[in-house]
Amino acid sequence: MRYSNEHKAETRARVLKEAAKEIRAKGPDNVAVAGIMARAGLTHGGFYAHFKSKDALVGEAIGTMFADARARSAKIDAAGDARDVLRAYVDFYLSPAHRDSRDRGCPLPTLSGDFARSEPETRERFGAGVVGIAARLAAPLANLGYADAGAEAHALLAQLVGGVALARAVGDPALSDALLADTHANIVARYGLEIAQ
Repeated sequence: MRYSNEHKAETRARVLKEAAKEIRAKGPDNVAVAGIMARAGLTHGGFYAHFKSKDALVGEAIGTMFADARARSAKIDAAGDARDVLRAYVDFYLSPAHRDSRDRGCPLPTLSGDFARSEPETRERFGAGVVGIAARLAAPLANLGYADAGAEAHALLAQLVGGVALARAVGDPALSDALLADTHANIVARYGLEIAQ
């Protein structure tokens, strides 16, 4: 039975969505194609109709991960006061909800270490996601008057990612919460993002 191009595209998108969730939850080396296909409601045999290899699937799933993260953090793209926009993003990123949603949150805190050991093409795709998030952060930073908003965005992104990565990695819930809260307080103070009372 032949399927329409539209059906094939929808199926491929469903597989990519499941792969993105699974990769964020387990890392790219610990996912199984058969499991991803089953969660997408397909058989393992249908995989090669969509992807030439597991590496190809992982590479394409990176784009899906960043698209999902962008949709969840749309506040950074909102029009309005640059401080309010940046504060909303920092509040979201350093929240316990974001820390606890590895399979849905930003892929940077979860996967940076994994993709550092990946093939160059995969690292380039991951790097494109980093560039995209940094560019989104640079816009409000430029509006706040930072002369080199791109460099400032890189530094801010590194602190955000590091804060969440460490908060996820430690076993002590109190320490995890403190890592988030202290990183949040430092960023809020540094950029003057305090909320007026």
